[in-house]
Amino acid sequence: MPLVEVSLIEGRPPETIRALISSVTEAVADSLGSPKESVRVIVREIPPTHWAAGDVTIAERGPRT
Repeated sequence: MPLVEVSLIEGRPPETIRALISSVTEAVADSLGSPKESVRVIVREIPPTHWAAGDVTIAERGPRT
């Protein structure tokens, strides 16, 4: 039973997350020859205040231009 965990910054619409789950499921099933029913996908949405690189959070960086 393949298990895929995806972490990303929160804020995407539910339909975007749903599309991601479908795409990941298809890719894993095709790559491994596993039945789709056995593929597990966990999506973790992280607040921008809880994700940092180089001691700077995403929230502190502000919007990307």
